[in-house]
Amino acid sequence: MASNLDPQMKTILDTFNAAGPMFLRAETAEQARAKLRALLEANLVPPPAIYRVEDRHIAGADGEIAARVYTPEGSPPMGVLVYFHGGGWVLGDLESHDHVCRALANGAGCVVVSVDYRLAPEHVFPAGAEDCYAATKWVAENAAALGADASRLAVGGDSAGGNLAAVVSMMARDRGGPAVNFQLLIYPATDCALDTPSQKEFAADGYALSRADMEWFWKNYLDPGVEKNNPYACPLRAKNLKGLPPALVLTGSHDPLRDEGERFAERLIAAGVKVTCTRYEGVTHAFISFADALDKGKEGLRQAADALRAAFAR
Repeated sequence: MASNLDPQMKTILDTFNAAGPMFLRAETAEQARAKLRALLEANLVPPPAIYRVEDRHIAGADGEIAARVYTPEGSPPMGVLVYFHGGGWVLGDLESHDHVCRALANGAGCVVVSVDYRLAPEHVFPAGAEDCYAATKWVAENAAALGADASRLAVGGDSAGGNLAAVVSMMARDRGGPAVNFQLLIYPATDCALDTPSQKEFAADGYALSRADMEWFWKNYLDPGVEKNNPYACPLRAKNLKGLPPALVLTGSHDPLRDEGERFAERLIAAGVKVTCTRYEGVTHAFISFADALDKGKEGLRQAADALRAAFAR
């Protein structure tokens, strides 16, 4: 394992790696989900306190989907972030990113709506992406009832959720709305080719996410032979990135997704989009989710919250 890992990050990885690879690629999606649930249940750190949390059902692309609305202290209407969780389009739910959404709502002083979009392989591409777009449209149309301001609307997510946030930004541009003011892309997955230097450097197990994990996730989510050039699947391959909202892109130095996230940021900049791209040194994929025990995870959440607050203040 690389010697330049952040000491706190190494302690976290040593604990996880003692139990073997984080995800069971050779087994079923439900078995992998059960392993993730067990990891979450082992975390005894209480979630950050917040003024109000409400579970509700909202209109999805194909029927209702579950969502969780986080409202911090403050006077409405507030800006609103529609958040899409990570987990390779196969794992994750409202519980897996509860701590992250609470921290972002409190830090940014905004409403956060976390979307429980349909997962693969039961629902392959584009089901999850269409759910996320439909949920964003619903939030814009119902912002007042949420104590939010539809004119201050952001989308965000981590990993596969970062992919979905980028995709929803493109869908909103291409479909005439809703108007998205900002996109928060936390170590986003942007291409199924998996051929970047970081994918090769951190291909092995031991860094929270491996190249084989990503192969498994993409295989469950879509047929690359058919969809690899679809920009709503692989945003890095989009021919046109003009007219998209400003973005904050966060990457980790020891993450196989590092380069594709940074390349997407470069493509956005080349298209005239205002972008801040920050690489956090010494940390792996999912470092934001380790914020309870990782100072750089806390820093990443603060940067994200500050960027949202600034975007909503315009």
